[in-house]
Amino acid sequence: MRFVSNLPCATTEEDHVTIPVSDGTRLSARVWRPTASDQEPVPAVLEYIPYRKGDLTAVRDSIHHPYIAGHGYACVRVDLRGTGESEGVLRDEYLEQEQADAEDVLAWLAAQPWCDGNTGMMGLSWGAFAALQVAARQPESLRAIVIASFTDDRYADDMHYMGGQLLSDNLAEAGTMFAYATCPPDPAVVGGRWREMWRERLENTRPWALEWLSHQRRDAYWRHASVCEDYSSVRCPVLASSGWADGYSNAVTRLLGGLDVPRKGLIGPWSHKFPHLGEPGPAIGYLQEVVRWWDHWLKGADNGVMDGPMLSAWMQDSVPPSTSYETRPGRWVGEPDWPSPHVRSAARPLFRHRIGGDGEDCGDRGCGVLTVRSPLSVGQFAGKWASYNAPPDLPYDQREEDGGSLVFDSDRLTERVEILGSPTVELDLSVSEPVAMVAARISDVDPDGRATRVTYGVLNLAHHETIGEPEPLEPGRRYRATVQLNGVAQAFPPGHRIRLSLSTSYWPLAWPPPRPATLSVYEGTSTLTLPVRPTTEPDRLPPRPFGEPEGTRPLTVSQLTAPEERWEVKRDLIGYNSELEIVKDRGLARLDDTGMEVGRRAYERYATVADDFTSAAGETLWTMRFRRGDWDVKVVTHQKLRCSETEFVIDATLDGYENDRRVFSRTWNEKLPRDCL
Repeated sequence: MRFVSNLPCATTEEDHVTIPVSDGTRLSARVWRPTASDQEPVPAVLEYIPYRKGDLTAVRDSIHHPYIAGHGYACVRVDLRGTGESEGVLRDEYLEQEQADAEDVLAWLAAQPWCDGNTGMMGLSWGAFAALQVAARQPESLRAIVIASFTDDRYADDMHYMGGQLLSDNLAEAGTMFAYATCPPDPAVVGGRWREMWRERLENTRPWALEWLSHQRRDAYWRHASVCEDYSSVRCPVLASSGWADGYSNAVTRLLGGLDVPRKGLIGPWSHKFPHLGEPGPAIGYLQEVVRWWDHWLKGADNGVMDGPMLSAWMQDSVPPSTSYETRPGRWVGEPDWPSPHVRSAARPLFRHRIGGDGEDCGDRGCGVLTVRSPLSVGQFAGKWASYNAPPDLPYDQREEDGGSLVFDSDRLTERVEILGSPTVELDLSVSEPVAMVAARISDVDPDGRATRVTYGVLNLAHHETIGEPEPLEPGRRYRATVQLNGVAQAFPPGHRIRLSLSTSYWPLAWPPPRPATLSVYEGTSTLTLPVRPTTEPDRLPPRPFGEPEGTRPLTVSQLTAPEERWEVKRDLIGYNSELEIVKDRGLARLDDTGMEVGRRAYERYATVADDFTSAAGETLWTMRFRRGDWDVKVVTHQKLRCSETEFVIDATLDGYENDRRVFSRTWNEKLPRDCL
């Protein structure tokens, strides 16, 4: 990344500004703005998230907010109610209170003497969710938004219930927020009342997993703030981006197709990162694009920002399987509209079924009905639902996964094939249990047999008619079910095969059903649809190539203890215990400008015994530490999720420490019924 110091505007920074909201609660903000804005007001851009502006996001914020401010904007980074130095308690995600607070913040910004009354919102992940959800409420001053790695569907396309199937990331993200929501404010900012504010958070926070598992259907809880319920509610321009390695690639194209406002989409090879920090690379000059967007929609500049394709996407070339890539080879392609008139999606029969390590073809023998009952080991090389690329968390070689799956291979390709969009598999099927699942994977198989997963989808078959409204299946009865796979742009070269794999488990990415089920697939009446973009189509590139990533120089950090990253699959062939262990420990680091020392350690463990589907268990353990001088505090959260055939069981603890002395402790032990899950 190129660090820029010579910007068009000199800027000033205010580390802690309090913003009152309607019920009297005061939110904490950091403001970067042009020095001249006292005399010449400018538009304001809000990023609104719960991740502690004073320390946990301070380095990242220092790269892009001063950069945008230096181009003539007041950039305002606000911590949600109950986080950082903001008053109150953060009880859950995307609540009505959160969005009402955001409207109050925007009104406050528009009324400041240094603001010209025009506002925008931007963000990654939660910040993007917030911007899109608030845009749907149509606040008066909001003129445009810029969002990255988000969803418009909180139930079926977030970390909760993909295809109606419970994801392990539901537990993992609940563990993350259980920790973040219970951290103390900084006494150097809020003074002596820090302990009272911290105590309020500790006493009023429950494990978020309890709420999320209380809503296993697509009820009003999930419909709230799901913009897909009414795209017409969004009436401002939208610049939307994501990455193919992220869990949120689908919402970009859905917004392009569903909104009726000026909009642009950008999807690169990235994991859950801003595009200027994109991993795997190549990262792009995203902040330059953001400034151009704001210049046009907040200042009225006639700069051609809407010229070129509606969607710009990174067409990924073939690569060997790996859990991490520094870069993904490929090229940019563009589409003038979405859905694209140039992408040809036609249902075709499943590829000819292949069995055995030598690829023996049984297609000519008329297999008819094919059955599979996958072991719980299928899925251990699936990677993370939303990759962060640290620790390495992308799917590994799929050949071992394919051993427990139905596998359908194409013939060896004689010419290059490119797909752009979301593949679908329509299955004519029956199952042996009233609750069952299917995972569908498409892989790129090279001439040596290595299988790189390209995309995947999971479906709780009890949701085969409507996602979110399940009904138990009748064993043995034939059903038709459509599995939608995640969107992707992928090229398959000559000599390779395209593989479709189907399995009845995908643990630990997806929680297994109550009992193992046999899936019967009627081959002749099942189909695969690939969104083929003909290689003869022009690339339709943007009028200007993306620039080199740039931003302002980040704050300096001193690493005091070494980070640790692990992703380990373990199998005990005596007791038949299998587990996946993940460690993401950032060590203890000091922000040199404030002297704050911060430590974050996350541990996840997912375990099963043999093929006992009720042995599935997940565990998260978070430790958050903050230290400066003689002030030393720590929060430790621990969650365990177990199951029987009829219930989920959650055990959780929350502990707060001051100078290594435990000052708070609470335990939860609760059971929740399984609802077709």
